[in-house]
Amino acid sequence: MGSERPDPPGRGERVHYPRTPHLPWSPGATPDDVRVTDLAGLRDLEVVVTEKLDGENTTLYADGLHARSLDSAHHPSRAWVKALQGRIGAALPPGWRVCGENLYARHSIAYTELDSWFYGFSVWDGERCLGWDRTVRFLRRLGVPVPRVLWRGVLDERAVRSLRALRLDPARQEGYVVRTVEGFGQEEFGRRVAKWVRPGHVRTGTHWMHAEVVANGRGTAAALWDVRSGANPDARALMAATGPGPGTGSASGRGPGKDSGPGTGSASDTGSGTAEEASVDEAVVAEVSARLDVLGRTGDARLTGVLAALLHGRRRAGLAPRLAGALGMPSARRVADLVGLQSLLRRPHPDEERRTGLGRMALAADLGVLHAVAAAVAVTEGPAAREQVDWSALHAEEAGLLGEEPFEPLRASLRRALGGLGDTDAADRCWAQARASYAGGQLATAEAASAATWRLRDGAFPRLIHLVGPSGSGKSTFAAGLPGIDSRVSLDDLRAARGSRADQRANADVLREGLGRLDSALAAGPATVVWDATSLGRHQRSLVDAVAHRRDALITQVVVLATEDELTGRNAGRAHPVPPQVLEAQLRRFDPPYPGQAHRTWYVGAGGTVDDADGTLDGGER
Repeated sequence: MGSERPDPPGRGERVHYPRTPHLPWSPGATPDDVRVTDLAGLRDLEVVVTEKLDGENTTLYADGLHARSLDSAHHPSRAWVKALQGRIGAALPPGWRVCGENLYARHSIAYTELDSWFYGFSVWDGERCLGWDRTVRFLRRLGVPVPRVLWRGVLDERAVRSLRALRLDPARQEGYVVRTVEGFGQEEFGRRVAKWVRPGHVRTGTHWMHAEVVANGRGTAAALWDVRSGANPDARALMAATGPGPGTGSASGRGPGKDSGPGTGSASDTGSGTAEEASVDEAVVAEVSARLDVLGRTGDARLTGVLAALLHGRRRAGLAPRLAGALGMPSARRVADLVGLQSLLRRPHPDEERRTGLGRMALAADLGVLHAVAAAVAVTEGPAAREQVDWSALHAEEAGLLGEEPFEPLRASLRRALGGLGDTDAADRCWAQARASYAGGQLATAEAASAATWRLRDGAFPRLIHLVGPSGSGKSTFAAGLPGIDSRVSLDDLRAARGSRADQRANADVLREGLGRLDSALAAGPATVVWDATSLGRHQRSLVDAVAHRRDALITQVVVLATEDELTGRNAGRAHPVPPQVLEAQLRRFDPPYPGQAHRTWYVGAGGTVDDADGTLDGGER
């Protein structure tokens, strides 16, 4: 699990999960329960409040599991979680354990829309409970969801006491658990964790273990978590969970169009959504699943690869906004990028250009997953396509690019070099310079790439915010909320100054005027300039970015992603709507940029916020 490996390893003993004390105001405590009498272990600390689920406390190890009792016997309700442990146990380092709730059997609360029959709520390295954020990351890589977060912040007793503030319904929910965001030792458990349980929680006459097992219901998202945890994918269930189905015939779904990749060539979309194609999709999904398992990809990496193989014939531009609701923007845009790039690996390329092309691709996608997707799709295309993918994989392996995070040593080296810099723009500009040189093979070591960033570390360069997206996607609204903008170049405004925003006849002259204004604004010093236009294609963007490169500017492409329905609705309410046929044509032409084609890329979702980012040295969203 990379950085999640324990230090030191060992300690394979079974451990009884501690009794969680009740908060002083918990009405569900019985005389035999433990209560917290002093909140000093939580007060003035950041805490997270999660829903308390009504299941069986269960602990998973690398080599087995048990319920609350260390010698818990077999029960039919434990069969599913045993299968889960069989899939994920090998990813648990020695001495680690996952504690959670087995929700297969209905107890007092009937669940109908569970993401999984097992939710994890803590991960332990020996006698130490991991911090909450690290717990969530680790469990997600295993394919295990966590309970719903109801509240997070420095402990506020009034907020935590209020069921309305927590949006908790005691008729449908057992209660909630409060724990510190920071990790803690086992001896601190009684001070760092506490629970609130509804009054009279047990509302059945017969204990669930002595009654007929009635399974709780799982929702459509369960198919996604099954794939994350290593289960065989169910193609039809995945389609239901993600929305777009075979034969989606819209400009943002399936249809003719081309996507230009960061390497050479372009990736075109095909497919008609026939019954024969649906059966082929299942075969492709089974093939990519097997290949990803050989690679050892788990969690979101496995899911994005499986979905990219399933949706490989869809139009890339429409996938990310359609998938974002089900997957979140980071995974949604990764699926879209895999779909756009996978066909490039099945085409012949001169061997002398492969290393550079693969390096650029590695900035845009996990090359291990990408080759698995391309190889799975190639099964339907014949020996020549499969041979191209295999040859490409050999080159990528020789270049050290097939690993999950091939640029992480470079990132770590640059973080050390820039420690205390304090200027995120300068740090990101240095990161862009270093990783581009490293990916392109101009510099062979992380130290050399890091040393090449000296001239950029003072931050004395201009900034370009390059907006990308169809009309009505919310580009101008997003830019209006950005702080520190010195000037804005809008092609619509330039057209309006000539007489009409809608007049496209002088587009060439308008573009030349806009590029001239951009050059003057960037030449004035370390200013921040917004380029406000649709910039739908790579050629359009390259003209703008060429000006910025001449001025050594930091280029941030802001890709605003919205579904076709959202764009149509927004366009209808605009002061200056574009005709429907124009919007439809824009959607057909829209070819979003790939990661690595600018220094930084921000992905703005339906809510108008940056939901994902690429090219940041800290590796997080900003």
